Amino acid sequence: MKVALFPGSFDPVTKAHVDIVERSLPLFDKVYIGIGVNSSKPGFLNVAKREELLRAIFDTEPKIHIVAYEGLTIEFCRSINAAYMIRGIRTVSDFEYEKAIAQMNHALAPEIESIFIVSKPGYSSISSTIVREIMKYNGDVSKFIPKAALDCL
Repeated sequence: MKVALFPGSFDPVTKAHVDIVERSLPLFDKVYIGIGVNSSKPGFLNVAKREELLRAIFDTEPKIHIVAYEGLTIEFCRSINAAYMIRGIRTVSDFEYEKAIAQMNHALAPEIESIFIVSKPGYSSISSTIVREIMKYNGDVSKFIPKAALDCL
């Protein structure tokens, strides 16, 4: 069974995240969406709300499992028997950052392969950071967040 982890903060989940997940589904038997929890960095949305948003979007997809985790992502991969880690790439700077992490992860766990999926051009400018800023000032984020998640906010 091919098991993959798509880790992230998903604070909040965006249409770009959903696109990466949907495009990865044909490649794997099971895809975990892992909400990374950093106790020293409180999120904009609490973890329970992020899980709720993701479940609202993916609840009917049997291949997807949503779970929050703490600690090293590579160790979480091992704990769920994920041999693949999915990462979305929007820009050249994303690639440089993700490449460095993938190389470090490979040194720690050579059995886990990083898979990069390049975002569609229409999604390359969408980031959770920008969406959070718009939300903070009560701006309209409907163009960036899936409707199912928007209905939960």
